[in-house]
Amino acid sequence: MSGVTTGEGGGAKAVPTAAELDDMSPEELARLATELDDVVVQHNAPKFPVPGTRAEKRAERTVAFWFVLSALAALAFVVAFIAWPHEYVPPSDPGYTMYSLYTPVVGVTFGLAVLSLGVGVITYVRKFFPEEVSVQQRHDGPSDEVARRTVMAQLASAGKDTTIARRSLIKRSAGAAAGLFGIGLGIAAIGPLIRNPWKDGPDSPLWVTGWRPENGETVFLRADTGELSEIRRVRPEDMEPGSMQTVFPFRESERGDEEALLHAQKASDAPVMLIRLRPGTPVVKRAGQEDFNYGDYYAFSKICTHLGCPTSLYQAQDNRILCPCHQSQFLATEYARPVFGPATRALPQLPITVDEQGYFVARSDFPEAVGPAFWERRS
Repeated sequence: MSGVTTGEGGGAKAVPTAAELDDMSPEELARLATELDDVVVQHNAPKFPVPGTRAEKRAERTVAFWFVLSALAALAFVVAFIAWPHEYVPPSDPGYTMYSLYTPVVGVTFGLAVLSLGVGVITYVRKFFPEEVSVQQRHDGPSDEVARRTVMAQLASAGKDTTIARRSLIKRSAGAAAGLFGIGLGIAAIGPLIRNPWKDGPDSPLWVTGWRPENGETVFLRADTGELSEIRRVRPEDMEPGSMQTVFPFRESERGDEEALLHAQKASDAPVMLIRLRPGTPVVKRAGQEDFNYGDYYAFSKICTHLGCPTSLYQAQDNRILCPCHQSQFLATEYARPVFGPATRALPQLPITVDEQGYFVARSDFPEAVGPAFWERRS
């Protein structure tokens, strides 16, 4: 037996039973959904009342063009992401042009795939969705069981009205675009995880930075003066107690070599914050790194272990290192361990000392990987 519901205007409406709902056709369910929702369709006319006209075919080809273009762009993105040369090549070496185009090619093909897919969807909606004007009364509260049973039929009816079922060209091109775009997203997401970052053993990029001594050459701590050709190596007397400055690696063999000097400053794992604590400040050192400092001077990687932002702020009052991106905080007096925010790993500490001429030098490279999303350390 049917139930009764009260409409917005106070009128009673018959609500079919579950058995009656099961006997209804999809069209009847969709019609019932509009009635129960107090929807009045004022106007509903298909864009192409007569199927198969030239205008309809032209509109269908236009939509398919955008989907095909999206599919081709997504395929080009996948190929470029996998096969385009992406390993660093110095500007003076052959192959630099191809390397420099990697990011633009990947960005353009990915952007074109997204843009074309969006334009195709919008074009289809504009050219094939019926012109409908409906008025619905507002209702408060959750939907009842009948509304939930009929909403899917209403959506199916709307899909039928858009005539997508009989447009195989659009369905195939849209499926190809969405499929290739999805494959491209998947490859972009898991691609960096497939490459083996440890394939070079001790020389793997995750283990090595510009601070590693090579061929016995001393690596100095150099201050950034704003001029590549102006070399200023740092001495202990250059810093006041409670101060901090950013330093970069420098080798005498790089003097006059603009490319090498630029790389030393632009490398993502190169920046180091050199901190001078106030005399007598209590310090807790990490096990195995008790001699990494030089007196009151401590050197930590400037790359946040959360997402790689520069930890460029230092509060001398409480000896906290701050990352401005996501508010991670590290305690400089306790081997730069995280004490607040999303970072979970301490900033790697660079072992430093002073040479016979009184300049700060790096005793070795960092004993662990620099940067985010890496939690293992060398044994």
